[in-house]
Amino acid sequence: MSTHASTTATPPRQARRLLENDKWLGRCMLAPAITYITLLVGFPFLLSIYYSLSDATVGSYALHFVGLENFRRILDSDTFWRSMRNTLVFTLASQFLVVVLAKILAMALYRDFRGKWLVRLLILLPWVAPISLGAIGWLWIFDPVYSVINRILQMTGVLGPNTWPVWLGQPDLAMISIIAVDIWRLLPLATVIILAGLSGIPQDIHDAAAMDGAGFWRHLFRINLPLVMPIMLVALLFGIVFTFTDMIIIYILTRGGPYDTTQVLASLAFFSGIQGGDLAEGAAISLFLFPLLVAVVVLLLTIARRAEVT
Repeated sequence: MSTHASTTATPPRQARRLLENDKWLGRCMLAPAITYITLLVGFPFLLSIYYSLSDATVGSYALHFVGLENFRRILDSDTFWRSMRNTLVFTLASQFLVVVLAKILAMALYRDFRGKWLVRLLILLPWVAPISLGAIGWLWIFDPVYSVINRILQMTGVLGPNTWPVWLGQPDLAMISIIAVDIWRLLPLATVIILAGLSGIPQDIHDAAAMDGAGFWRHLFRINLPLVMPIMLVALLFGIVFTFTDMIIIYILTRGGPYDTTQVLASLAFFSGIQGGDLAEGAAISLFLFPLLVAVVVLLLTIARRAEVT
């Protein structure tokens, strides 16, 4: 009886000992996330590498190894380099404005005022709503015939009676339009992240600065910005990743036009691989996003770590 009892009690004791071990407990906690990332990200990534080195097409089961031919053909394409430039302009311009506006909004929302909860709710709505529905709403706002923006600008005297910009049909205005929609979409997320960083600053620091006679600008550049800088870089990192890899705004509003002036790498990969049927070329284009994002992530995390240490 005692032998049987000791053998039945051994497994729970061993399991409890493993759970009390920080090393094994950490591995157990990370295992679901690692499995999820492997299945959701790792497998498609390896599959895209396999497709990019072949002549895979939609509807064909025959694959032949072609080496780096797809990459060579892409690098010789003017559309690819135009899309690369558009991607950088679209991402950098929108995220710079997102971080600046999010910082202003976070500082405004940090103060107590009547109706604060309603303002926070309204700011969060663009992030909560599906981006496809929001982009369709912006498609109506930028409509070449019934544009609400043009009508308001005419009523306020900004535009003349015979001036009617076609926001999504003119190259410069089309880029400005998609940047504005991307700012509208990602501003709530950046605002919430920066607001959390502002809330984490101890009140004693603000009180000490006030006692020292620090004005608004000195308080902003000597205390506020340095302490919130790591959080702002995290918000910038999320925004760059979302903007760099997303094509919904481009797909719904412009489809890369006019004349590929709003075509980005993500949309070009979709149009080439899915709609064009050339899976190999689409996979090769999408792989160019990977080294760029890795470089951006490493750079921003390094800067954030150094800013947090100092």
